[in-house]
Amino acid sequence: MVTSLRIVFFGTPEFAVPSLDALLAASPHTVAGVVTQPDRPRGRGQRVSDAPVKARALAAGLPVLQPERLKDPAFLDSLAAWHADLGVVAAYGKILTDAVLSTPRLGMVNVHASLLPRYRGAAPVHRAIIDGEITTGVTIMRVVKALDAGPILAKDYRAIGPDDTSDDVERDLARLGARLLVTVVGQIASGSAQETAQDETMATYAHRLMKDDGRIDWSVPAARLHNLVRGLHPWPHAFTYVRGQRLILHRAGVAADMTARGEPGTILVADGNRLVVATGDGALEITQLQAEGKRPMTAREFLAGHAIAPGDRLTAAP
Repeated sequence: MVTSLRIVFFGTPEFAVPSLDALLAASPHTVAGVVTQPDRPRGRGQRVSDAPVKARALAAGLPVLQPERLKDPAFLDSLAAWHADLGVVAAYGKILTDAVLSTPRLGMVNVHASLLPRYRGAAPVHRAIIDGEITTGVTIMRVVKALDAGPILAKDYRAIGPDDTSDDVERDLARLGARLLVTVVGQIASGSAQETAQDETMATYAHRLMKDDGRIDWSVPAARLHNLVRGLHPWPHAFTYVRGQRLILHRAGVAADMTARGEPGTILVADGNRLVVATGDGALEITQLQAEGKRPMTAREFLAGHAIAPGDRLTAAP
């Protein structure tokens, strides 16, 4: 017999919204409240606005807590007052304290966007694509104090296509994770959930993204640069410089038809709708890019407004 559980939900960005929605719409359980990150400046204008989970929670009429510090006694008292049976975490963005982990009667589970124990950490989807992985997935695990190291309750899989970007994959994993979460919560409620310890010898880490991760080193192979461009889309983006001007690369691919050679970073083709650059192995064809302060453009649009010619060099620094 399945018992209806009271659930406290921890999450912040868009990735977490499908999981919250699934608990609200597709399960017999009650979401007692939501914990999300404090409001931050967002967007170009850096205006303070609600993050996606907070906006969804308020629209659903759920109580919301936004602690600056998880050790704040007032927050812990409010969390305890919800009398949650189970905690669910999806991209909350902070390491949970022992006091928080021990508050729900049945502990806490996490929706993580990788096939654990691979790609523990803050940027699992991006790092998997940058590394050229062809398969990823989502894992529901029990939350423990160590980072993404708790026992696994369930997994689901997704192939990574050769041109998939991080937002393509993350959007699908959010939906997969939401469906899997509802199943696992039902198993926990009925007492049928099974947990499998992670193999620590297989663990890898997906470190938090920094803007400088996008700086292109043209001496590496074109295939790796293609993975970098799509892995860092939609943020922080791969970037390079031409004559001191920063260029952001939105879309690119390996130019398999190129036989011309040049020093890495040398423009091989800049004609019509083709912008092709030499790399350490092969050539990269840039199909969508953006000059600093301008809108994204196709290669054709960019070439029509910029005097770039074969032989010019793209560089890692101004």
